[in-house]
Parts: sequence; C-alpha cells; structure tokens
Amino acid sequence: MVDLHAKVGSLPKVGPALTQRLAKLGINTVFDLINHFPSRYQDLTKVVLISELLPDQTNLISPQIWQIKNIRTRSGKFLTLGKVADSSGVIDVVWFNQPFITRTLKEGLKVNLWGKVDKFNNKDAFISPEYEVLTTAKQSTGTLHTQRIVPIYPETYKLSSKWLRLIISDVLAQNPLFEEFLPENIIQAENLVGIGTAYQQIHFPNSFESLSLAKTRLSFDELFILEGRALLYKQEWKNKARTNPLKIGEQPLKNFIKSFPFELTSSQKRVLAEIRSDLAKEISMNRLLEGDVGSGKTAVASIACYITYTNNRKSIFMAPTEILALQHYQTLKNLLEPKGLKISLVTGSRKPDKKGEYDIYIGTHALLQEKMNYSLIGLVVIDEQHRFGVEQRAILGTKTETPHILTMTATPIPRTLALTLYGDLDISIIDELPKNRLRIKTYVVPKEKRLGAYQFIRKEVGMGHQAFIICPFIEPSESLQTVKSATLEYDRLKTGVFPDLKLALLHGRQKSKEKEEILKDFRGKLYDILVSTPVVEVGIDIPSATVMLIETADRFGLSGLHQLRGRVGRGDQQSYCLLFTDSSSPRVLSRLNLLSKHYSGIKLSEEDLRLRGPGEVFGTAQHGLIDLKIAQMSDLQTIEKTKLWISKLVSEDPSLQSWPSLYNRITNQKDISPN
Repeated sequence: MVDLHAKVGSLPKVGPALTQRLAKLGINTVFDLINHFPSRYQDLTKVVLISELLPDQTNLISPQIWQIKNIRTRSGKFLTLGKVADSSGVIDVVWFNQPFITRTLKEGLKVNLWGKVDKFNNKDAFISPEYEVLTTAKQSTGTLHTQRIVPIYPETYKLSSKWLRLIISDVLAQNPLFEEFLPENIIQAENLVGIGTAYQQIHFPNSFESLSLAKTRLSFDELFILEGRALLYKQEWKNKARTNPLKIGEQPLKNFIKSFPFELTSSQKRVLAEIRSDLAKEISMNRLLEGDVGSGKTAVASIACYITYTNNRKSIFMAPTEILALQHYQTLKNLLEPKGLKISLVTGSRKPDKKGEYDIYIGTHALLQEKMNYSLIGLVVIDEQHRFGVEQRAILGTKTETPHILTMTATPIPRTLALTLYGDLDISIIDELPKNRLRIKTYVVPKEKRLGAYQFIRKEVGMGHQAFIICPFIEPSESLQTVKSATLEYDRLKTGVFPDLKLALLHGRQKSKEKEEILKDFRGKLYDILVSTPVVEVGIDIPSATVMLIETADRFGLSGLHQLRGRVGRGDQQSYCLLFTDSSSPRVLSRLNLLSKHYSGIKLSEEDLRLRGPGEVFGTAQHGLIDLKIAQMSDLQTIEKTKLWISKLVSEDPSLQSWPSLYNRITNQKDISPN
C-alpha cells in the first residue's frame, strides 16, 4: 500500500529530475500529488466515426493504423505522416517535429485519436492529434486518456497532464487508505461521499454527477478545516493573550470626542463601544474594523489611541505604504496633538527621533525593525495590512503582556466572507457614511465624449476644485499599447489638453520624500490635477478633490474602482467619478455600469466576487492567506454550514480531542492516513 507521507521521489518512474519539476508545482509528497487537483476536464466520452468528423471541433475517433512513417522536409524538419481507418472510412494524420511517435505507434495497432480536422495538402487530415494505444488490457479495463471525462492539470516545463494522469492513476490504483476525519454524523447530515471516493472521482470521474459530488465533499473539507483553524486560533489567543486593561471614564471620553471638528455617526459610536469593551478586558483585543471608504475608521482608531494614552501606554499605528502612513500621521496630529499627545512617523526612509519619547508611533513595517520597549505598547492598529499575522504578533508580544490589536480594512467584504477570511478576529463594521457626504455621481464615458469630460474637469477646477486622473501603468507597455500609462498621459495632458493648469505626476517608483511633497502640495492646492497610478487607492484624503477620472477602467475590479472613487467626495461638494474605456463589449460595459447603480462597497464586492472570484477581488496578498484548491470563497452557503458544524463541535469539546483525526487535520499535523 502506498504511503501518503512518503516523498514523491519514492514512487516508481519518479526520478530526481521529475522530483524537481514536481516541486515547482508544490508537490513534495504523495499526499501533495493526489491533492494536485485538475484545473478543468475534457469530455472525451463520445467516439465518432471518421465519416462523422466535424471541422473546428475536438473529435475522438477509434481507428486502426494502416500506415505511419517519418519524412524529412527540405528545411530539415520532420513530418510524421499516417493513414488510419475505421468501418466508415480513411483519413490522413499529420504530426510536426515529433519523429519519436513512430516508436509507439505502429501499423496494425488500434488507437484512440483526438484533435481537430484541418486541411493538409488540400485534403482533410487529423492535425497533431493526441493519442492513446488501445492495448488488450485497456480495452477490457478502460482507458485513461480517452473515452472518459479526462482531467487536465496545472502543468510545468516537461510535466504534462498526460504524465500526471499516469502517475496519479498508479497511486490511486493501490487503494491508499484515507483517514475519514469528519465525524460520521456530519457526513450523513450533509449527504457527503466518503473521502476515498471523493479523491478517486475528483481525478477520474465516472460521470459529471460523481465529479460534482466529489467537489462538494472536498470543498466542504477545505472550508471546514479553515473554519476550524480560525476558531482554535481564536480560542488560543483568548487563553494566552493577557494584557493590561485600558479604561476611560465616560465624561473624559465625551469631552475628548466633543473636540472633534465633526460628529460621530451612530455606526461609529456602536463600533467604538465594542472596541472599548475589548480594551477594558485582561484578554488582548483582536478585532477587525471594517468600513467603507470615508466611513471614519481612522477617527475611531484615534479614540482607541487616546484611551491607551490615558492609561500610560503607547500605541503603534501601522500602514502598508508610506503614503498611507503619512496620511494617518497628518490626521492623528490634527486630532490628538492638541490634547498633548506626541506623535512620531517611522518609515523606511524616516527614522524615529531617538531623543524624544512619543505616545504614538505611526509608520510602515519599518516600525518592527526599531528597538522599542514593547512592554509599554498597549495598542497596535494595523491598517490595510492583510498579511500581518502570527509572526508580527509574536514580535509585538512580550512575556508579560500582549498589546491589544485593532486591524482595519476599507476593502468591503460581505460579512459571511469576512468571518471566514478573518475568522480569528472579532468583527466590527461601520456601515454608514458621515451625514454631510453626498453620493458620488458615476458615469461610464464613451470615447466620443472624452473632450467633453476634459471640459467638465476644467469647469470644476475653475470653481476651485481639484481632480485625479488615474492610469493603470507607470510606463507604456509594448504588449498593451491601448492601456494608458501615467507618464505619457501626464506629458500629453500637460502640454496638449491642460497647458494652462497645474498638473503633478505621482507613482510608486518615486522616492518617498518626493511623493510626500507632491501630496502635500496637492492637498495645499498648488496643483489642480494629479495624474497618478492606483497608488492613491487607499488613504488619500483631499477634501477639495471632486473629480476622479479612471483611464482603461475595464482593467480594474469593481472593488478597486470603488476604492479609487472614494478618493473624492471627502468634502461637502458634489463629486464625480468618470470611467473611461475603449471596450465596446456589452459584458464589460454592464460590469462598469454597476458602479453607477451601487454605492455600497459591500454590494459591489459581492458583485465582484460573483463575476471574478476572490483572488482578483481581494488581491494576492489577502487571497494568499487562504490556500483553497477546490472550494470557492463565493460559496457562502457551504461557508455557513461549516461554520455552524465546527462551532457545534467546539461547544461540545473545546479542545477537539474527542476527534483526534479532525484535530490533526485542523492543526496542520501530517497524520493524513492511519499508521
């Protein structure tokens, strides 16, 4: 019996070279191999006669080889020419530069061929078809590459789906004993197939119905394990993460909030109460604060920092980029410095003042490289940093106490999905915007109205407002010549369209100081228009900016466009978002027009999830936290089911020791088959 723990190189036919190639696909063990699931399937169940062959379609025939030979062309290349026949007729077969085929295919052999018919020397011919020799054994037991639903796998150099089918088939033929880690009552209640059946049918399905059942079972497993890990980690955090409670009286807090130049929304007040409740406990807070663009998350976080300050503790405020860190620095200086708090900005290019003592340190991950007395850190705020996890928490924690942690995101995520993406965090959602905010009017602008859009920008600038013009790329791309680049567009607009206005260029390759100066000057209205890449997607607050023009908008997801749209409309003036596209595709235009209909980030993220999937919606950084092979994060129904089941099990046995196989899978143990 095959050992699922064994290295893949221990399998017959897998030498050192193939072991290295498999490693590029993330396959190191036999278990990795059978978890390398097909990316798609080809329906090759129907065999047709030669007389029934159709052009421009993949056809499967089962003829006998009459003739086959290699010839060399005048250019020195090889042609493999053959004739095959069945009861209905004869057809030529041609392969290019594959002379080795004649070592396998011989006259008189029965074969299956699949491919497309085209013209060769003005005659119909099967051009470079795939093949499978029909041995006596295969004709009795069944074929692997044809006359079935055929799995197509993710491949790498010199590692084809055909070879992967062979090696995976060999492993499954040995009937490996998979340990059934799900409790039997769950399997029965959800009508799930057995784990062994699921693996067999995901690779070599007997029917599309059995394939669907296999996917259902393996999807359930993945999401169940994901939910289980989040729940156990959450429990572990609450058991071990001890800290200093941070409390504040009602009147001092009211007096502080009254000093804000705005009134908190009821939604902000609600999440603030949840955060205060966490801060007052001896168990470290581990909470996600989700809110749409412009909903006031930073204001809530600043209040948490103030509460920390009144308890003689310091705060760290982390952001993924220097631009966003600078934005937070300026916001918190305005809100907190009048109350006596000292604030420092720390980035890769800006070191902290060693002589000074600060109450709040704002910056990028460079903060973690600095030698700081983390025992005095009472609160860590992490904004838009989805990979900030266990390793960074370990750096911040000490032997005596762990700081409270507040993670913020402006990426709108449906609540059910957020509970899975961030299952180890408690979640608070700000679901309303400040009262004075007007809805941003959004339009998809056709090519013929481009000049009219420029005139509209000029009119807005004439009223004392400002505009963003966003391009997907910094420099022009040879392969994507129709996609606007920021550098070329800046030159064109500055010289040809708005020669009398003041324009600035912003992109990710500029030095930090240069970016800071540009944003400072734009905020100070020294520029009328900022031409930029999506580097301004989060954290830029320019109240006088009223127009967001996005070039080649079809290259962005709905959530990304919504984030960019949120850079305007920060003041009390009517603002506009203009989406430019050269595409005439009804599907593209329909997708972009969703921004004209929906102003809720949550709703748009649901649409994005439906249209594109989580990998594109949330980006590789977030999606990388969840290594799903079969399950889909858009499968909210299964997410809910697995969440309910794992919660039920944990309520019965918080340690899950009653189900050791399940515990091993959830905690990433290697016990994947019985010893």
